[in-house]
Formats: sequence, C-alpha cells, structure tokens
Amino acid sequence: MSPTLPRTKLPRTLRLDPSDTLVFAHAAPPGEWAVTGSFLFLDEDPAALTGKARAAFRAGFLGIDSFGFSTLVVVSEASEAEREAATAALAAQLETRLGAPDRESALAAAREEIAVAESLCGPPVGTVLALHRTVEDGEIRERFRALRPREGATPGADRRHAYARAFDFYETDEEPEERVDLAGLLNAKP
Repeated sequence: MSPTLPRTKLPRTLRLDPSDTLVFAHAAPPGEWAVTGSFLFLDEDPAALTGKARAAFRAGFLGIDSFGFSTLVVVSEASEAEREAATAALAAQLETRLGAPDRESALAAAREEIAVAESLCGPPVGTVLALHRTVEDGEIRERFRALRPREGATPGADRRHAYARAFDFYETDEEPEERVDLAGLLNAKP
C-alpha cells in the first residue's frame, strides 16, 4: 500500500462564459491556480481606476501563471507538490513582474498569498467563489461569496444552467460602469 500524499484545496480560475475576456484587459485562462491579487492595487488609487482596471480591482482574482484576472474561481483539490509549484510560480512572478528585492522576499510574499487563497477554500470542492473588493477607511477590503449549483442541478450536466442563478445574487450600491449581457453571451454562437 502506497502512502497517501497530503491534499489541500486551492482556488482555480473558472470561466463559465466569455465575459472575462470583455471585462478585463487580460483575462486569466480557465484552470490555473489563483490568488486574490489585492497586492497589485496597494500602490493604486482605486477611486482613480477606470474601465477594465476598475473591473479588475472590484472583482478580479489573479491567475498565477498568466497574471490575468478571473471573475470566478472554483475550490479545487491540490497536492502538496501542486501547492509548492503554485508558490514557486507566484514568487517568480513577484520577482520578474513586480521587482521583489530577492528570491526569499518573493517566496515569503508568495507563501502568504497562497495561504490566504487556501483559507478561502473551506467550502467543498466544486464550490464557486466570487470576490468583491472595495476601499473602506483607506484600506482594501475583500468580501467573498460562495456560489453553489442550484438545488436539483446535476453536477457536470450543464454548468451554465447549474450556476446561472449565481449571477442573480450580486448586489452593489454603485451603478455598474460597464454592462455585459451575460445571458446573451451564453447563447451566442461561437
């Protein structure tokens, strides 16, 4: 009998329709490991962001490999080796894209981001998570929603219908800057 390798859960980018390619300047492809990515906005004035940059601030998870954004992530099983690979990949991105001073600093920051991402994955595997980021009292605040398939939906049968109602629950006090017809995109012919 071979020993069981430790498993954990991490978020993976999810694309139910093509809207991310329209909403974000650079959309993450589906299936890559993700973190919240709020660190990208620490030196920004969120009130000054417009268009796609504002959309990324408000609702974008950061794909580790692409450094693109995804509106949704799905709680997924990950081996310890996958977790370590995601940490190393994020550290490399922090060095090359953001100028981390050295590898150790980049690894420490990446470990912290991966730990935060892991902490979001308490719900069962397959649960879809959405993020809403705001600035309150001068600090970035993140709120997360767990979106589950509608009751009675058969897992894997048709994800568009299983999760379609998830979009009915999004609430905001602000008028949306951009309007995207998600239902129309779902029905669009390729």
